[in-house]
Amino acid sequence: MLPLCLAVLPWGILCGSLAVQNGFSALETQAMSLLVFAGSAQLVAIELMAGNTPLLTILFTTLIISSRHFLYGLAIRHKVIDQPFRWRLPVSFVLTDELFAFSHHRKAYRTKLRLIYALSAGFSFYIAWNIWTLLGIVAGSLLPDLTHLGLDFAIAATFIALVIPGVKNLATLATVITAGVVATLLKNQGFQLWLVTAALIAMTVGYLISRWQAKEEHTQ
Repeated sequence: MLPLCLAVLPWGILCGSLAVQNGFSALETQAMSLLVFAGSAQLVAIELMAGNTPLLTILFTTLIISSRHFLYGLAIRHKVIDQPFRWRLPVSFVLTDELFAFSHHRKAYRTKLRLIYALSAGFSFYIAWNIWTLLGIVAGSLLPDLTHLGLDFAIAATFIALVIPGVKNLATLATVITAGVVATLLKNQGFQLWLVTAALIAMTVGYLISRWQAKEEHTQ
């Protein structure tokens, strides 16, 4: 997790500086990272709010972006369901993309020691994210616009590093390619819900291909 904590340094700085430069106070910006703790949703929400986007659009977009965490929860439910609520609650809070990527070991979350390990990894990321946000707040207050430095590429780089190892079949590959192509096309057209639409289309394509593959295997 520690290399990933460093990898999101430019992402956190961008989030903090972008919020400050778009009229958020330092307290509001830091509180967003402390309470929301969702980099992609925070960045999208900041840009939408700065653009005076209707509230319903902001809520719907951030809901869709964050809904993947519901799938994360379902994926590890069988590993933590027997644990007391006092353990499951903090695990759910720190279950980021990064921690989920490390949650596939068959014994993950099964013992007290492994729960402590998971929470240590998760909260180390939480602490790092808030430190980087604070640096972004300071940078946004003292330096000119940082959005032109290309810091937002850290978002893409982090997710590429998380996604690529998981591309192990045709359905997943088709999902990734479809998401990238559709998102690029829709964003270039100025479509407000480009991210949500691309995700839904990509998931549909992946699902249809996986069903087709299952049917082919069954007929054989």
